[in-house]
Amino acid sequence: MSAGEKSDPKCMWRRGAASRPARRWGIPLLALCALQFAHAAEPLPFAVRESQLTGPAQMDLGEVDWLARLNNWKRDTAGARPSWLAAMQAWRAQHLAAIAYDDAQYRRPELQWTQKNFIQTQAMVEDRYLYDPVTRRYTVQRFLDDLKRRYGGIDSVLLWPLYPNMGIDHRNQWDLLRDMPGGTDAVRQMVRDFHDQGVRVLFPTLPWDAGSRDPGLAPPDATARLMAEIGADGINGDTMNGLPQSYADAAARTGHPLVLEPELSFKDDAMLATNLHSWAYWDGSFVPLVSKWKWLEPRHMAHVSDRWATDRSNTFQAAFFNGVGVQSWENVWGWWNQMTPRDGEALRRISTIYRAVPALLVSAQWTPHVPTLHYGIYASRFPGAGRSLWTLVNRNEFQVKEGILKLEHRAGQRYLDLWNGRELQPRIEDGQAVIDLPLEARGYGAVLQFEGAAIPSDLAPLLETMRDLARTPLQAYSADWTFLPQKIVPIAATARAAGAPAGMVSVPAGSFDFRVTGIEIEGENRPGMDVQYPWEDSPRRGHFRHMRLDAFHIDRYPVSNLDFKRFIDSAGYRPADAHNFLRHWQGGAPRPAEANSPVTWVSIEDARAYCRAAGKRLPHEWEWQYAAQGTDGRLYPWGNEWDAALVPAPSSARELPPLPPVGQHPKGASPFGVEDMVATVWQWTEEFEDEHTRAAILRGGSFYQPAGSHWYFPQARKLTEHGKYLLMAPSKDRAGALGFRCTQDAG
Repeated sequence: MSAGEKSDPKCMWRRGAASRPARRWGIPLLALCALQFAHAAEPLPFAVRESQLTGPAQMDLGEVDWLARLNNWKRDTAGARPSWLAAMQAWRAQHLAAIAYDDAQYRRPELQWTQKNFIQTQAMVEDRYLYDPVTRRYTVQRFLDDLKRRYGGIDSVLLWPLYPNMGIDHRNQWDLLRDMPGGTDAVRQMVRDFHDQGVRVLFPTLPWDAGSRDPGLAPPDATARLMAEIGADGINGDTMNGLPQSYADAAARTGHPLVLEPELSFKDDAMLATNLHSWAYWDGSFVPLVSKWKWLEPRHMAHVSDRWATDRSNTFQAAFFNGVGVQSWENVWGWWNQMTPRDGEALRRISTIYRAVPALLVSAQWTPHVPTLHYGIYASRFPGAGRSLWTLVNRNEFQVKEGILKLEHRAGQRYLDLWNGRELQPRIEDGQAVIDLPLEARGYGAVLQFEGAAIPSDLAPLLETMRDLARTPLQAYSADWTFLPQKIVPIAATARAAGAPAGMVSVPAGSFDFRVTGIEIEGENRPGMDVQYPWEDSPRRGHFRHMRLDAFHIDRYPVSNLDFKRFIDSAGYRPADAHNFLRHWQGGAPRPAEANSPVTWVSIEDARAYCRAAGKRLPHEWEWQYAAQGTDGRLYPWGNEWDAALVPAPSSARELPPLPPVGQHPKGASPFGVEDMVATVWQWTEEFEDEHTRAAILRGGSFYQPAGSHWYFPQARKLTEHGKYLLMAPSKDRAGALGFRCTQDAG
């Protein structure tokens, strides 16, 4: 409903499910009708902004933007609040009736964990804290211990095995999960390991993945069956504005319930009944906005997310004001965006309070924008049986500590400062308690009112913990964000060969401009993006260095299936992780028609083993580019204009077709005579690593690209572009359109 829509003057109410919310919130039905009639002839005093609602006196008054910002402090939020709250309550009742809301899913005992799922992180399965590529083991305890140390831990994890690598070949989203090291058996055990630590596990589902291999099932059924197989607790709908009923129905058919969590705001508000979680990409306005979904259903758990923010104070304050969760995402597609020490400590304190009083945070009578006594301080009230919680945020850039709240008081009521772990002694004036409370600049507060002669036993541990934490103010922690440095994995030199060995081309010594850009879809040009070469002081997307290279030899063509078969036969090579190894071969040998096609389904470890056995090595990326480009900076091996006749015919079939033989396009050779450099198969070059992520640089692009989505692994056919491919384990890293060629030092 937009701000200008009217309430329904008929005040029609459905029986059954639609009438339950009115009773649950304790709002008399006749009062609701009166409110509707009162507001039927005038616009609502708030606006709906996707998944948020504006607060009192925050409606657009028609000023130009600069004047609105200038005059915001003049708005009478306290005076506007009564009419605003009445309209909010009436709108809620009408809206729930209009969508015939049924809260059955929120009442299911097996799904009520969602109401305590406050902190969720998204984790790339390639994260080295989660999977150790050396010992080839999932390290759940290490992963969780790190998060607990830095910000108090998590309640759930969204494990991500798909984008941005997806689309390098025809494997679909379900294939890639099954290709994780150890297969579904190991993934199932990993999920159990999380469960043993009290952490729920979700995986993504991608509606845009319609150009890869056909799974033979409708996506909801393919997803629900796989989640049941591995014991996952829920699914996140990537790019989805609400997961449709078909996903809930598919989960029901498996007998394994799943929590549904879309990435984007619901396209149909009725989805609130079945999507118990959601992400919240919220406006970080000075005056906090109200969660639309929590206002409609206080048990709905939103996770406020801003993956690119290096200062998360807006995100955390918006969440705390609304009593909702946080998406503590740090490994963003391989770009490590670790929260600052100050943000980490703020999240620790928020989650500590949340976990101590979870029942209050889903209170049916929660009320946002409770009046405070200071401009820039905003509060929400969460009442419960015999106690009430107020969460406060100070949006000002300075500390405030006196006269924060004035609360209705009666004899026997006591007050706790949960944020600082102490009992308060408010001034009692005319039946009201005046609360003095220190709120740091851009800080937080939490007040709990209770009745009784002693502090409740369930709150005593919380007070002790928060008192210890409060000894160090948030402002004492650093708010400086820094990128995570990377290092390049060394490539050992080879024995020198005076002339080009058979099948290789000599590339003379020379100077050239090594200019290349990473083609990651997301991330702009933030510090830490892409990779960090040895001469750079930080990772970044665009790279340049004028280089003088020694002479070297490079394979004329990518290594073929026949070449690789000879290597296996002579060296007896068998990888420790053999899943997907040469999966396109039959009976341990390439199909005859593909003997001279580039070998694929080989990991970077397999490629290194081949080159090493031949006395060679993988090329440095700049060597690969120099061999393809020469000295004139051309965009393609043959020149600056794309010519489709000089490369294999492209394919976007849902099944990966056989690769064409090498050497079919000699006119597409580089200035040095090196062939099949672009649009044939991706080719392994460098490896980079940081504390959390390993990635390989792939060159040349390939002939294959799944159709229908912008999100598939993008092509890098220009010689000034490279692909960054996240590495986890050979089972998952091997791909059907990824091969290699070798180099050897000259001398």
